[in-house]
Amino acid sequence: MKGTLLIAGTIYILLLVAFTMLTKTKEKDSKSYFLAGANLGSILGLFTFAATLFSTFTLLGMPEFFRTHGVGAWIFLAVSDLVMVFILLWIGYHLRKKTRGQAYLGMAGFMEKCYESRLAGIVAFLGAFIFLIPYVAIQIRGVATFLQGASENGLPLWVYAVGMVVIMLIYSEIGGLKAIIYSDTLQGILLLIIIWMIGISCLNKLGGLTSTFEQINAQNEALLSIPGPKGLLNFQFLFGSMVAICMIPFTQPQVSTRLIIMKNERSLFRTAIGLGTFAILVILPTLFIGMYGAIKYADASIPEFQAQSLIHDQAGYLGAFMIIGLVAAAISTADSQIFALGGETRSLLKGEDKSMVKIARIGIFIFAGLALIFALKTSDQLVLLARSSFMGTALLAPMIFTGIFYERANRIITLPWLTLGAIIIFILTELDVTPKTFLAVRADLILLGVLGLYALISVMSDKRRA
Repeated sequence: MKGTLLIAGTIYILLLVAFTMLTKTKEKDSKSYFLAGANLGSILGLFTFAATLFSTFTLLGMPEFFRTHGVGAWIFLAVSDLVMVFILLWIGYHLRKKTRGQAYLGMAGFMEKCYESRLAGIVAFLGAFIFLIPYVAIQIRGVATFLQGASENGLPLWVYAVGMVVIMLIYSEIGGLKAIIYSDTLQGILLLIIIWMIGISCLNKLGGLTSTFEQINAQNEALLSIPGPKGLLNFQFLFGSMVAICMIPFTQPQVSTRLIIMKNERSLFRTAIGLGTFAILVILPTLFIGMYGAIKYADASIPEFQAQSLIHDQAGYLGAFMIIGLVAAAISTADSQIFALGGETRSLLKGEDKSMVKIARIGIFIFAGLALIFALKTSDQLVLLARSSFMGTALLAPMIFTGIFYERANRIITLPWLTLGAIIIFILTELDVTPKTFLAVRADLILLGVLGLYALISVMSDKRRA
């Protein structure tokens, strides 16, 4: 395993160096650095979308989620992702149409233009910043914890975490978004191949698919139905998760930016359809791994289950490839999100372009530092933390959609204020300061419903006054 890991790791680092040098530009302006020239084709588009959406959260989080909560986790992610594809095509078309001819630099700047209000831009930025920093942190912590648990004499957690942050900052700083897109393509391919190799290996160890589910049925029948043995996967949780996941392409800037820089609508269509296929292919083997863990390591801790099922129970070369794949997945997703926050910063800055790009680049280092600190302090519940991040950014959706679809969004200036209030309340519920439910309804669903209803009523009222 060590030999394979050394060879594969060296090849991976050399490829990152090659991508960095290939995309290196002397002049760093907003379009080339933050938008990769705004000419993204369908193949690169597919893999950069996939690598951004499916990462450590998928490789480490979903097997654990299946192991703990059962097959209903399929509804949580796979069904939600397929619905997201249709939303991506529908609203993505209108977003591209609305921004055509504009100097789009980020969703925050775009919202400022739509509402003709600095507040709207700041709220869009804050929503992304507050909820993406924790999401970046779980990528870093997930892999750092895994590497620590997988090695016999593991280094301290912070060493692995710092190493990943340094690597992603180096090549993203030099090559910009284009370097990230190339690394995404490598990571997307690695992710798909490795997760299937591990998934099939786990199935074979249990005697095949039929035998696996027969053993699950005998050991813990609750894993084969919703809401699962812990009762988490009820209708409200699954519906709220689906809504939050479907909003990701428009409320999380690392994805919305990729929508804008697609070469044309045809490339967007091909990318979206490919993304739906990729989602099914990448999530299915995590089900096999999760069921393997439910049988073999039902009472194990999360790090122990991950290390045993993904490394120690596999052939040496598979364990080595898994480690490389995990590091690649974490770096690819984390740098996309940190870099996107830099782009959002640039979209709010006014002044000479190159000077503003320099300020935004400094911001990237600050955001990376904050994510690193959070990674060292957060918990190991990757899926639930990711779900909170999805739902938090989803609260921006009514404000963003109103800006996209309504030409006179500047007349509904109260919506950004209400969105800011909802974000604050949501944070308080996550910190257990305020109740997570009200009259048996989840607080996050209430907040999103109130924002959506207020936006709809405001638009209809304004149309009657016009």
